Amino acid sequence: MPILLLHVHEHCNCRCLMCDIWQKTDGKELDLTDFARHRESILRLGVQEVVLTGGEALLHRGFEKLCEFLRECGVRVTLLTTGLLLAKRADAVARGVDEVIVSIDGPDQVHDQVRRVKGAHRLIGKGIEAVRERRPDMPVNARSTVQKANYRFIRQTVAGAKLLGLDSISFLATDLTSQAFNRDEVWPIVRQDEVALSRNEVKALEEEVEALIRENAEDFRTKYIVEPPEKMRRIVRRFKEHLGECAPLAPMCNAPWVSAVVEVDGTVRPCFFHEKIGNLAGKTLEQVINGEEAQRFRASLEVESNSICQRCVCSLNYKQGEVLAISEKI
Repeated sequence: MPILLLHVHEHCNCRCLMCDIWQKTDGKELDLTDFARHRESILRLGVQEVVLTGGEALLHRGFEKLCEFLRECGVRVTLLTTGLLLAKRADAVARGVDEVIVSIDGPDQVHDQVRRVKGAHRLIGKGIEAVRERRPDMPVNARSTVQKANYRFIRQTVAGAKLLGLDSISFLATDLTSQAFNRDEVWPIVRQDEVALSRNEVKALEEEVEALIRENAEDFRTKYIVEPPEKMRRIVRRFKEHLGECAPLAPMCNAPWVSAVVEVDGTVRPCFFHEKIGNLAGKTLEQVINGEEAQRFRASLEVESNSICQRCVCSLNYKQGEVLAISEKI
């Protein structure tokens, strides 16, 4: 299992339009003492990379100790973050992290609107500068979620990422139909419509994507824009699928066979979107990953026909032996 995604903290310091995590009032953080007992599992499972996520991972009071533990296990550490705390915790990030992926949802005003945090874009810029002062070689990449508030600004989002000094940017469609991201149930249609696109808006997005492909050919060639043109067009297709204009099409994905997600309470999932395959209470990570429930799920899962996979907005297609670059795979 080369990749482990680890929920570090259940709270978040943004109030994003497309996410409900920030609504959690009783959020907890990962118990480091308890997690340390999985050292042998991490080694025996052959984990190569741990992705720290949340909520906001930098809210964890023991963030630096967690990174030290993971580095002692010999794994590469990637941080997914809103970026608001990068400047404040730049020392810990520079010492303990190998790659940072920052959420960028548009040029400055659009990003702040989506995140509902005044000055969020500016704080990200300060954070990147602070980390780079300490680690000039630190890869800092961007991830942007396309939805109603920012679909007209894809090209401006790329330009803004360059101004911030980011090394690359990747895009994905907003998730509309799962129970991930602290949703107690699937969003009702009214809530989905707040971030989904209408037919006219999908047409405008398609025009924006095609303009990006024409005007930013060099960015695609160098992989500054991580997704190739066909994957950018797939984002448009996701919104068309939601409108019933075409049948849902599952991406190529092997996440349940090469990765796992561990939540703060010990719940283990094969990815962000599928049901749990076990819990770490009284068990090791290795026991859960190779347990009967997990094996049964993997043996029965057919990605092409599974309804959750068909509507998935992100995917992992890891090939054995390749150098991990999580920004290109999730």
